[in-house]
Amino acid sequence: MTLGVTNPVAPLDLSVSQRLHVVGVGGPGMSAIAIVLAEMGHRVSGSDIRERSVLDRVRAAGVTVNVGHDRSVVHGCDAVTYSTAIPARNVELEEAQRTGVRTMHRSGMLASICAQAKSLAVAGTHGKTSTTSMLMLIMAEAGLRPSFVIGGDVTDMGTGAQWTGSEWFVVEADESDGTHLELPLHGTILTNIDVDHLDHYGTFEAIVEGFDRYLSQIDGPKVLCIDDPHCALLAERHGAITYGTSPAADFVAADITAQHGAFTFHLVHHGRRLGSVSLPLRGVHNVRNATGALAMAVSVGVPFQAAADALAKFGGVARRFDVRAVDGGATLVDDYAHLPNEIAAVLAAAKGSGDSWRRVVAVFQPNRFNRMAAMWQEYRDAFVDADLVVLTEIFPSGTAPIPGITGKLVVNAVLDAHPETRLVWLPKRHDLIDHLAHALADGDVCISMGCGDIATLPDEVQSRRAELRVERRQHLS
Repeated sequence: MTLGVTNPVAPLDLSVSQRLHVVGVGGPGMSAIAIVLAEMGHRVSGSDIRERSVLDRVRAAGVTVNVGHDRSVVHGCDAVTYSTAIPARNVELEEAQRTGVRTMHRSGMLASICAQAKSLAVAGTHGKTSTTSMLMLIMAEAGLRPSFVIGGDVTDMGTGAQWTGSEWFVVEADESDGTHLELPLHGTILTNIDVDHLDHYGTFEAIVEGFDRYLSQIDGPKVLCIDDPHCALLAERHGAITYGTSPAADFVAADITAQHGAFTFHLVHHGRRLGSVSLPLRGVHNVRNATGALAMAVSVGVPFQAAADALAKFGGVARRFDVRAVDGGATLVDDYAHLPNEIAAVLAAAKGSGDSWRRVVAVFQPNRFNRMAAMWQEYRDAFVDADLVVLTEIFPSGTAPIPGITGKLVVNAVLDAHPETRLVWLPKRHDLIDHLAHALADGDVCISMGCGDIATLPDEVQSRRAELRVERRQHLS
């Protein structure tokens, strides 16, 4: 059993000094919260079950980190915060409850942070991290010095969290456990609505209803992507500002041109051209993300040119079409995409990027047994832009195995729908690495996708290719 968002609790007053403890401080969301709390000036400690590289950054922010869990670390705390991933039997949570220390789900702590500034959020199934990063950098370029909490590291900043003490706070609003519904917000961007987190919501209709409630709680600007049919309906219902590639949007990305892994387009607002935008990213989905960030920024008073200048320098986000190496003419890319529409968008981005790659090789590691049990058939059309598809076994991410649920289900879904697909099923990691090391050739781009340990695959393939070169030289000599 894990602890999720239950009934909302009153925010913690973070305008006065607090003694706070973060359980699971090595997680991406919790490390960001710990860093921001410490930079606010609170006395912060945290714990995690193992040492991780992110903990060095957490320590550098002034957080006292314990590896392993210890009941005594919560003594004297004003509040203890935890994520949905933390089991109810965690000894630190048990001790806090036994001794009367306030415990707060991360949604409550993030809500408390949001209450300290004029907060703008980015919500939606796909594109949150990239869009949040773009909005934050646009506002920074305009001199607004926003604080932020983002779900991935922003390349330009080297971090995904910072507290500046300014009027503005930019936050990624996570819907996976209902956190987005707890945040006191001035405004929001909603990128799209797709099927995910059915273990929390039960049905797609409940996901849509959750975003409907989310929008109804916000009095400031609501900026929604009209290209997504579910967002379009909610935009009409809530009188929202709209953006997208559709001419019907309030903010339109027009005259879109791709070349050499980048895009240019014009931003049109109610029929008036505001100017040209250069975006050093691949994929029309990123043009939409940029247009959403531009629409929100302009709506809160940022000059268009400052916003365009920021996007022209945007360095991207970790694990979003992250080019990790070029080895022997083969380009190795890592991406966080793990849902069908995300995968399709990444592969379409590679195909239409203007990079003139000879082959697009897609490597996918399915994630979570419960997600695959509910969604495996949805992956049938995700790989149509790949020349070669390589599928591997499910990464559990803490979920329990389910009889009959394996990565082979995704193989079956793809081949049933597209029997002509060149597809290789390699459930064992060493076979996967060896196959790619041999198969990749000059002009190929290999995109490994997923939210498990697939992130290290480019390094492993590059290392194996180096070994093969040594073996060939030794053989020739």
